[in-house]
Amino acid sequence: MPLRLLLVRHGLSSFNRERKIQGRNDLSLLTTEGEEQASLTGRALSDIPISAVYSSPLRRAAHTTKKITESSGQLIQPIFDEGLLEIDLEPWSGLTIEEVIEKFPEEYHTWKTEPHELIFKRADGSSYKPIDELIVQAKKFLNGLIKNHPLDNNENLLVVGHNAILRALILSLIDEPRLGFRRIQIDNASLSTLNIISFDDGKFTAQIECLNNTTHLKKGLPRKGPNTRLILVRHGETDWNREGRFQGQIDIPLNKNGQAQALAAKDFLKSTKIDRAYSSSMSRPKKTAEIILDCHPDIPLSIEEELVEISHGLWEGKLESEIKTNWPKLLEDWKNIPESVQMPEGESIKDVWGRSICCWEKISSDSDPNETVLVVAHDAVNKTILCHLLGLSPSDIWMVKQGNGAVTIIDISIDSDLPAIVTCLNLTSHLGSVLDKTATGAL
Repeated sequence: MPLRLLLVRHGLSSFNRERKIQGRNDLSLLTTEGEEQASLTGRALSDIPISAVYSSPLRRAAHTTKKITESSGQLIQPIFDEGLLEIDLEPWSGLTIEEVIEKFPEEYHTWKTEPHELIFKRADGSSYKPIDELIVQAKKFLNGLIKNHPLDNNENLLVVGHNAILRALILSLIDEPRLGFRRIQIDNASLSTLNIISFDDGKFTAQIECLNNTTHLKKGLPRKGPNTRLILVRHGETDWNREGRFQGQIDIPLNKNGQAQALAAKDFLKSTKIDRAYSSSMSRPKKTAEIILDCHPDIPLSIEEELVEISHGLWEGKLESEIKTNWPKLLEDWKNIPESVQMPEGESIKDVWGRSICCWEKISSDSDPNETVLVVAHDAVNKTILCHLLGLSPSDIWMVKQGNGAVTIIDISIDSDLPAIVTCLNLTSHLGSVLDKTATGAL
């Protein structure tokens, strides 16, 4: 197991409730609701052994940390680290969002559309870019973690911080995709899980296991905005998933556990309004979608051939050990430089990228602003869609995890200048744990 970071944003604060900019000041306090959120987060983490706890020293984060450790039953003395301080937005600190929009309209537009380009002046007249400074801060914090917690120790570390610094940590781990700051969402008391697999020559290899999980707060999915929401689901487990066989376009059905995962997804989404539904033509996603739609009997299921799984060609039906015997170099390249691999008599990840994103954009554009759309597909297809949405490339598909039966939420921005938001990624709490414990076999 790699080094796992459990990233938690502080609970609802007084400034959050009042829609005030907090930044690095320490005037904002945790509310009663924020305390309850922190306690619920601690309970959700109670069965996960935590080696160390790192926290921002700001009061709203420190109080959250105290509540989490108390309710988790793991009374670990936290390390308060200034590397987890929130972004420095001093000229705006204490102002409401409405006041910032009124007094700094151009700067606020930059903050929303191109946050890396926002420039502030300090009292001494010098200029600084808050996002650039925050990324430097995040990398320094992560470098310190690696020194104190070698990757081969297989530890779980709890990190409690703030909205912007947690985004900066995530973006630093996945190599800072362009405009990534506005492509992800971090809610109060949410849990995001990232696995650091390696650190070589100053560069991280990491995987987003889960992003912005709020299911433990007993409020369901984050609130939907005024525009289209898409719910991306990976099909339930098959016997070949369990065995670790490359299945690709061989039409393997759900096994009993896969059917149970689809039923759990159905129960998780039963109170969510669904207006349209799409699936790959293969039986495993189609059956998963049909089970979910049992709670939405009036919604027809549209079949999209472009959403079928990657063709592994001659690898299909084989275990990794069998492939290693006949195609050792190609298998190694698939693990390390997947964008370079053309499957023998099959597809490349670039082929899948082209057709799956084309289909995704067609589904998105065909949907009305107030609609919620269900899309059920496969591991490689979902990963290419999510890499595209995160500003990543075909070389980065291993940075994103998609468990069997997992639910991902994407919200299309109402502002055409802003990218779509990956609101939640790879939620598996409905399957029994805030950690993804689904099969880790081949695609």
